[in-house]
Amino acid sequence: MRRFAFGGAKGVLIVLVLEYLVFPQIAGARKDIHVLSTVNIAWIGLGIALEVAALVAYAKLTEAMLPKGAISFSKIFRIDLAALATSHIIPAGTAGGTGLSIRLMTNVGARTTDAAFAIATQGIGSAVVLNAILWVALIVSIPLHGLSASYAIAVGLGLFVFTFFILTVIALTRGEDRIARIIVRLSEHIKFIRVEKLMPILARVALRIKDLESNPDLLRRAVIFAFFNWILDAASLWVFMAAFGYYVNPDALLVSYGLANVLAAIPITPGGLGVIEGVLTSTLVGFGSPRAIAILGVIGYRLINFWLPIPIGGLVSLGLGKGPVTLDDQEDTQG
Repeated sequence: MRRFAFGGAKGVLIVLVLEYLVFPQIAGARKDIHVLSTVNIAWIGLGIALEVAALVAYAKLTEAMLPKGAISFSKIFRIDLAALATSHIIPAGTAGGTGLSIRLMTNVGARTTDAAFAIATQGIGSAVVLNAILWVALIVSIPLHGLSASYAIAVGLGLFVFTFFILTVIALTRGEDRIARIIVRLSEHIKFIRVEKLMPILARVALRIKDLESNPDLLRRAVIFAFFNWILDAASLWVFMAAFGYYVNPDALLVSYGLANVLAAIPITPGGLGVIEGVLTSTLVGFGSPRAIAILGVIGYRLINFWLPIPIGGLVSLGLGKGPVTLDDQEDTQG
C-alpha cells in the first residue's frame, strides 16, 4: 500500500509538471518558431563547448574525491557521462546514476567504499556549492527585483542540504564511537545489518573525510571544480539565450538557474525533466526576457544539457567493465 500510494503521488506530480510546466512551453515554442531564423550558429557552438567544459569540471571533481591514482581521468569522465545518461532516462534518476557510477568504478579498480564516498561527497558538496551560488545571486537580486515565494522554497532546501552536510561530517569524524554503538544496537533487532561488514566501511569513509579536512588544498580544488561545473553550465544557458540576440543580466541568470536546479533536486522526474524547463522559462520571463527567446533558449540549452549526454554516455560506457563487483568481493580482495 505504501508503494502504491508513493507511486500514485509521484504520478500525480508528474502530470502536474507536464500540465503546468511542460505543455505551455511547447505551445509557446510553436507560436514563436519564427525566432529560430535569427539564431547565431557561432553562439550555439560556444554553448556546446561550455557544456563540455562543465562536464570536464565535474569529472575533475570526481577525481578529487577519489584516492590519488585510483582511476584514470579518461575513465572517470566516461563513468560520469554514463551515470548522467542513466539518471536522465530511468525513473530512479540520480539514485540510478549513483548506483551505476559505483558499479563502474569498482569494475575498473576502485574500492567500493572509496567509490561510494566519492559519489556521495561529490553530490552533496556540489549541491552545497550550488546553493551558495544561488544565495549570493539572491543577495544581489532581491534589492533590485524584490522577493518571490519560490525563493523561500529554494532557501529552505538549501538550509536542509547545508545542515545535512555539516551533521554528516560531524557524525563521521567526531562521533564514530556513538555511531558504532547505534549500529550494534540496531543489528540486534534488524537482521540484515551486519556489523562486521558495515563498521569497516564507515571507518574508511570517516578516514576519507578526515583526509579532506586535513588537506585544505584538495578541499579547495574540489570546491573550485564544483563551482566551475555550475558556472560553466549556467554560462552555456546564457550563451543559448544570447544566440537569439538577448543578453540576460548575470543576477537574473544565476537566480533562475539556481532556482531551477535546486527545485529539480526534488525527485519528481528523471534529471528534473520538465521542472527545469518550466522554472527556467517562467523565471527568466519574470526577469524581463522576451518569452519567445526564453522558451527557445531553454529548449536549445536542454537539448545539449539533458538529451545529448544520453546517447554519448551509452557509447562511452562500453568497455568499462563487465558485470557488477560486489561489496564483499572488493573488501575481500583489497581490504
